[in-house]
Amino acid sequence: MELAGSLQLGELAAAFAAVPVFPLFDTAYFIVSILYLKYEPGAVEMSQKSPFASWLCAMLHCFGSYILADLLLGEPPIEYFSNNSSVILATAVWYLIFFCPMNLFYKCVSFLPLKLIFVAMKEVVRVRKIAAGVHHAHHLYHHGWFVMMAVGWVKGSGVALMSNFEQLLRGVWKPETNEILHMSFPTKASLYGTVLFTLEQTHWLPISEANLIFFFTLFMIICKVFMTATHSHASPFAPVENFICPVLFGSDSSGHSSHQHDHQHGASHEVFHPPPPPAKSKEELNEGTRKRKAKKAE
Repeated sequence: MELAGSLQLGELAAAFAAVPVFPLFDTAYFIVSILYLKYEPGAVEMSQKSPFASWLCAMLHCFGSYILADLLLGEPPIEYFSNNSSVILATAVWYLIFFCPMNLFYKCVSFLPLKLIFVAMKEVVRVRKIAAGVHHAHHLYHHGWFVMMAVGWVKGSGVALMSNFEQLLRGVWKPETNEILHMSFPTKASLYGTVLFTLEQTHWLPISEANLIFFFTLFMIICKVFMTATHSHASPFAPVENFICPVLFGSDSSGHSSHQHDHQHGASHEVFHPPPPPAKSKEELNEGTRKRKAKKAE
C-alpha cells in the first residue's frame, strides 16, 4: 500500500483514463485496422476494381464493433456513422493506405518500429471500448450480467466476429474461419477483459474502473507489441488454458483419433491397392512375339 501510495498509481490511472482517444489514438486504431485489411489476399486488387467495396470493408474494420453492439442493444446500427469526424478520418486513412502515390504512406506506417507504436495505441482504444460497452449495457440492463459481457465483448472484438460478413463483401466465403470457432488472442482477451469489467461494474471486483483500465491496457499493450514484433501467433493464455481445459472439459482426443483414423485409412489403401501385374518372363515375351509373327503371316 505504501509503495502504491508513493507511486500515486491511483492518480496516474485516473489521469490515463481521462485522456481522450480522438483524434490521436483513433487515428492509430484506424491505421492498424486498415493495414490488416490490406494484408488480406485480394484486398489491393479489390480496391482497384471496386473502390466502394474496399471502402465498405475498411469502415467495417474501423466501426464493426459499434455496429454489432448497436444490433445487440436494439439501436440503429448506422448511428455511429453520424459521427462525421471519425468517418472522414477513417476514410482519409483508407485512401492514403490504398491510393497514396508510390505507396509512401503504407511504407511509412508499416515500418515496424512505427507500427508497434500504432499497435500499442490501438490497444488503448480497444480497452476503452470494452469498458464503455460494459458501462452502456449496465445503464440499460442493471442486473444483466450476460448482456454486459456480450456488449463489452463485441465492442472489443466486433471486427473479428464480423469477419465472415466482411469477407462476403470481398467475394470470399470461408465459414471455417469463424472467429468463434478459432478465437484469436484479441478476441479471447476481449472476452476475459469484459468479464473483469462486468465484475467491476457490479461491485464484485474490488478495484476502480480507472485502475482496471490502466492495468488491463498495460497487459494488452505488452502482449500485442511482443506478438507483433516477433510475428508470433501463440496466445499468452495457452499455458493456462492447456492446464485448465482438460480438467474442466476433458481432454481433447479428436486430434489423436483423427490421426489414427487417417493412418488406418491410409493403411487400408495400401492393403487393398491392386498390385501391379507381374512382369513377363523372357520365354513368355518370345512366345508372344512368335504368335504375332505367325498371325501376320496368315
